[in-house]
Amino acid sequence: MIDPSNRALAVELIQEANRNGARLSKACQELQIHVRTYQRWVAEGGVKVDQRPCAKRPVPKNKLSEEEKSRVLEIVNQKEYADLPPTQIVPHLADQGEYVASESTFYRILRKEQMQNHRGRSPKPKKRVPESHLATAPNQVWTWDITWLGGPVKGLFYRLYLILDLFSRKVVGWEVWETEEARYAEKLVKKAVMKEKIQGKPLVLHSDNGSPMKAATFQGLLETLGIQSSFSRPRVSNDNPYLEAMFRTLKYRPEFPHKGFTSCIIRRSTKMG
Repeated sequence: MIDPSNRALAVELIQEANRNGARLSKACQELQIHVRTYQRWVAEGGVKVDQRPCAKRPVPKNKLSEEEKSRVLEIVNQKEYADLPPTQIVPHLADQGEYVASESTFYRILRKEQMQNHRGRSPKPKKRVPESHLATAPNQVWTWDITWLGGPVKGLFYRLYLILDLFSRKVVGWEVWETEEARYAEKLVKKAVMKEKIQGKPLVLHSDNGSPMKAATFQGLLETLGIQSSFSRPRVSNDNPYLEAMFRTLKYRPEFPHKGFTSCIIRRSTKMG
C-alpha cells in the first residue's frame, strides 16, 4: 500500500513524463506501477486516496465470541497449564474431549493480551549477538579449530589442531594427535605464542564451542598468558569461516592423501603455512 504523499509524487512524475512525449504505459513501467492502477488513481480528478483501510469487511462466521476468548484466558492461567505453551495445551484439551480454539488462536489472544512470554521454569532463550574482532596487524586475533583426517583404516581418524592468524592468514601453529584433548591444545598454544614472540601482548583467540576449547584447564592457560577467549555461536560454522575455508582447501589439494594417512608421524614430517 502506497502512502498518499508517494502516490501523489508518482502521479506527478508520470504526468510530467507523459507531457514530455513518453508513452503512459512506459512512464508507469519505470515506477513499477501498472497503467490501470494509475488510471484508477486519477479517474475522478486529482489523486484518489487508497480506500482499502476504509473498507467494511464482514465479520468471519467462526470468529470467537467474548465468552470464548475469556475461556482461553481462563485456561492458560490455570495451574496445570500455566507453564505450557499453546502447542501443548490444545492437544491436552483434545485428549479430554474439549476444543476451545486452535493453537494459532491461542497465540493470537496471548499476544493481544501481552501474555505471550516465556512460560515454564527453564531459562528464557537469549539471542546472542555474534562476537566480532578487527585485526589491523598480525598477531592481534587468532582463530583455531580441530578437523579430522582419515587414518590407515576405515573408521580411524587423526585430529589436526590448527591456529590461523586472522590478519595475515598465516598458520602460526599446528599439530596432529590421535584424540581431541585440552592438553594438546595447551601445548599448541604455548608453542605458537613462543614462536611468534608475543608473550604478554594483547591477543584474542577465537574458536567454536568444542570441549577442548572450553575446558577449564585450557581457559586457565589462556588467562595466564593474557589471551582473551572468543567463541562462535552454537551450531554456526560461519562464525569461524577462515578456519573452515582453510580445512576445505587443505582436504581438496591434489596431493592430499584421500585414502588416509598411514600414521600420525605427519605432524613432524609435513610442512604447513
